[in-house]
Amino acid sequence: MTPLSATDLPVHRLGLADLTACLDLADSRDWTREEHKWRLLLTAGQGYGIDAPAGDGVGGLIATVVVTSYGDDHRCLSMVLVAERYARRGIARHLMRHVLAECGPATAFLSATDQGRPLYEQLGFKAVGGLTTIRGTFTGAVPPPAGAASAVRPATAADLPAVLAYDRPVFGADRTGLLTRLPAFADRFLVAEEAGTGRLAGFAAAWPNPSSIVIGPVVADDTATAQALIARLGAEAPRAVRYDVDARHRELGAWLRANGLGDGHDTTLMVRGAPDIPGDITRRFAPYSVALG
Repeated sequence: MTPLSATDLPVHRLGLADLTACLDLADSRDWTREEHKWRLLLTAGQGYGIDAPAGDGVGGLIATVVVTSYGDDHRCLSMVLVAERYARRGIARHLMRHVLAECGPATAFLSATDQGRPLYEQLGFKAVGGLTTIRGTFTGAVPPPAGAASAVRPATAADLPAVLAYDRPVFGADRTGLLTRLPAFADRFLVAEEAGTGRLAGFAAAWPNPSSIVIGPVVADDTATAQALIARLGAEAPRAVRYDVDARHRELGAWLRANGLGDGHDTTLMVRGAPDIPGDITRRFAPYSVALG
């Protein structure tokens, strides 16, 4: 292949017009072709890409990163992809440096595979935790604890202001733009109410990808409320479910495994510019998506 300087390749912004190119690149690296998720990322966030240089012979998009902004102070980076024929040539580093410069002083965080982690460490990210992706048919064999103090029901448009207010201190940043898309993005969107008061005690959603139903986000007062929300979503799922469980939620992870979900793969939570990812992990039980935090 012709000698190439990665820094000579221009970075451009991506939009919905680039959706098919993003899917083709993901497919070429054996990533699931998740059109539903990519469409959300490219509309709620900002994609960045690099096109094949002149004379490539194949053409198309050869690298991507997506940045999702949460207010002025936080950025989530995801979908870091480079075409196999350009791997290990500095392109991911070039693209990430460009994106981090665009992020400015904002705290940046991401979920890293083992393959990507060394690059992110070189760029100033540090590991602060981990997620394990587990999949399977939710059996309901082990129900939520008896006497859970919440009633679970489908969310309505009238619930959205309370959901936004509840989420802000838990997530630790403003994700209004994503949560207002949740009713259209998700197949199921539930809220939990405290018995006797009707106070919002949590919310959760389930959305489709090609191979499973992804449960997330899950935000709740406590583990029992999270389990009540998850049990309802799992029971109503038309096929196998996927859950991205934080390593700090050991009790929840054990309960999910007892209900038929098995280990898939691990990713490392990493942050740059702050001691930890934002929010209250004691009430943040599942991300919207690994790509969104």
